[in-house]
Amino acid sequence: MRHLEKLESQSVYILREAYAHFKSLVMLWSIGKDSTVLLWLARKAFFGHVPFPLVHIDTAYKIPEMIEYRDRLALEFGLNMIVGQNKQALAEKRTFPDGNLDRLACCKTLKTEALVNTLAGKWTRERLNHKTGKYEPDTSTEPYTGVIVGARSDEEGSRSKERYFSPRDKRSDWAVGDQPPELWNQFKTDFAPGTHIRIHPLLDWTELDIWEYIGQENIPITSLYFDRGKGERYRSLGCYPCTTPVKSTAKNVQEIIAELKTGKFANIAERAGRAQDKEDGGGLETLRREGYM
Repeated sequence: MRHLEKLESQSVYILREAYAHFKSLVMLWSIGKDSTVLLWLARKAFFGHVPFPLVHIDTAYKIPEMIEYRDRLALEFGLNMIVGQNKQALAEKRTFPDGNLDRLACCKTLKTEALVNTLAGKWTRERLNHKTGKYEPDTSTEPYTGVIVGARSDEEGSRSKERYFSPRDKRSDWAVGDQPPELWNQFKTDFAPGTHIRIHPLLDWTELDIWEYIGQENIPITSLYFDRGKGERYRSLGCYPCTTPVKSTAKNVQEIIAELKTGKFANIAERAGRAQDKEDGGGLETLRREGYM
């Protein structure tokens, strides 16, 4: 477990550095295994309290269990939970499920545009009321310029080009070739005013690391990752019209770890079940250049 201790220590260090240097800070929570590990690490870094809001971009096409899990954990952990959504696009049925857009265009509309405008405070955000358990309009329009994300470099090609502290411009556009060097644990945290920063504390973690850490820490995750009697489970979570499960009989964390160690998925990409990835010849780089997670 020494390997996991080193990863944990590095991630906690990055989280604390982010909190020390960026005041308009939020963490994205996709409800998947990576961002839930990131949430767990944030609670460790700040002694059980997460001192910044969590943002979830709700496309309205998430698997229902994901939303149930999000709200249950947000109440249990006392999280400052914010939800953003492209309500206009949904009302106008400008989505892939409604047949008006292809998958990539739908991702750009429901995810990228929603994320960029939610972070900028241009769209009404909804915040969880812990007394009622319901989401209410958030009157704050403060822009969030420091964004903590649970991206891993081994998960998808464009993410391997990220840095721990990755600058974007004021519109959240990502200049892939203009990233600061990060050598010998020296990180650039001083950026020009208006620069949007993505922070990636899990950058050097692998899929196996994530699952071993979940097992070690007994982190509560959604049951969608486990086989529930149909001989299949989700390996990566997204919108239900574009996400398919993998063939697997793993019913718990240890069985998933055993699968990964045997190399069952060695030649199958982790996001192979995410149909939108297959429509983008550059992996997800096109969307990520424009502000996608």
